[in-house]
Amino acid sequence: MDRSEAYALLTEYTQNPSLIKHALAVEVAMRAYARKFGEDEETWGIIGLLHDFDYERYPTAEDHPYMGAEILRAKKVPEDWIISIMSHADYTGIPRATLRDKVLFAVDELSGFLVAVALVRPDKKIATVKVSSVKKKMKQKAFSAQVSREDIVKGAAELGIDLDEHIAFVIEAMTCIAAELEL
Repeated sequence: MDRSEAYALLTEYTQNPSLIKHALAVEVAMRAYARKFGEDEETWGIIGLLHDFDYERYPTAEDHPYMGAEILRAKKVPEDWIISIMSHADYTGIPRATLRDKVLFAVDELSGFLVAVALVRPDKKIATVKVSSVKKKMKQKAFSAQVSREDIVKGAAELGIDLDEHIAFVIEAMTCIAAELEL
């Protein structure tokens, strides 16, 4: 599956513009980390793009990402890609065994939180979000309450990357597609 096929699949199953932007944010962060670690940027990006493609139709823990995995298998997507996607949800019980799995988990919640932080800024720009602002917002339980701060911290720890460095890296990656993200 190439990027255009993955994007078509995403938009077939996802109509919500915010969910599409989330997929794009995770994709760009995955691509940036793939470059950093000398990995396959295309594969990592596609996995990031598809990690939640089934969520709008199948939002429950009983269905997501299980339904998506079945759809991807029917499309002959490589099983290791599907395992990476499955491992981003702790409740599947699928361990994050590869660096790619760990990166997907690490950027998923963080990218959503960064969007929330950017949107409360006066300029609403991801490029002006500071790590200190993100960490301050993380301490405010009512702010973007659906985002797991524990997963953000755990993701950086699983990567063995300092949390501040991880936040700054993902902000920088997302800034590259700020126009697409409308940030």
